Amino acid sequence: MNVKSISLALIVVIIWGLNFSVIKFGLAELPPILFSGLRFLVVAIPAVFFIPFPKTSVWNVLGVGLFLGVLKFSLLFIAMESNASAGIASLLLQAQVIFTVLLSVLLLKETMDRFQVVGISIATFGFSLFFINSSGSTTILGAVLILLAALFWSFSNLIMKRLQDVNLLHFIVWVSLVPPLPLFTLSYFIETDAPLTLLLNTTTQSWLSIAYVGYISTLIAFAVWGWLLKNYKAAAVTPFALLIPIVGIVGSALLLNEQLMLMEAVGGGFILCGLTISVTGARISRIVRKPQTEAIP
Repeated sequence: MNVKSISLALIVVIIWGLNFSVIKFGLAELPPILFSGLRFLVVAIPAVFFIPFPKTSVWNVLGVGLFLGVLKFSLLFIAMESNASAGIASLLLQAQVIFTVLLSVLLLKETMDRFQVVGISIATFGFSLFFINSSGSTTILGAVLILLAALFWSFSNLIMKRLQDVNLLHFIVWVSLVPPLPLFTLSYFIETDAPLTLLLNTTTQSWLSIAYVGYISTLIAFAVWGWLLKNYKAAAVTPFALLIPIVGIVGSALLLNEQLMLMEAVGGGFILCGLTISVTGARISRIVRKPQTEAIP
């Protein structure tokens, strides 16, 4: 990757890392399910009137819309409203890496290499530390909800793994058309029966939060990430995602004055170590062995 591409990857990491703190600003005034619905509405409308339907099955769009849009983000936003800090949410959500690998083995008959086994084991131990007590930056309920959100994210990952030659920006725009109606319906019956009144009294802070999460974090960041994946091998691009929880934790400390408890810091260290081994272990091993192999006469 050249300097321009590395810079773009780091910009996406910063956008997605700060996204969790920005979500917190929006949740200060708006209930989580309504906020999630608005996030997807601003992405889909009016873009769907100008962007063609992606070259894939409508079932793929509906599947990702359900798992990613309705289930994953609803659970994440509900957890972040009062049960988890922005930094912890950015960290625990990376369980989607583990779930995606495990589901690929179970459902797609893929195999795990030894680095994935070791990395997943280390990361799982790190996740378990967040269930020892609920006196830190997340409650046990918050941790469970975020891990469930990560699980549903992994289901959408499996669907997206099957996509071939699909414009990712077009796909995300049309996927975003799926969640608003069911989310608004759920919000009406569960959160508020006067959503219009609530929206009329919403301040600029929340609207800026929706705009950031919708346009910058979703449309722009996903478009750049898709361009990187299209032009470089996934093994060169995906490791950058490991920096997202680091940016999330630092960002939440600077913007929200959130601090990690000692046990959370230890657990986070194990999680990041495990994810790094799982994602980059095999590649680093090949690089280390290659000079040795070439040296053999």
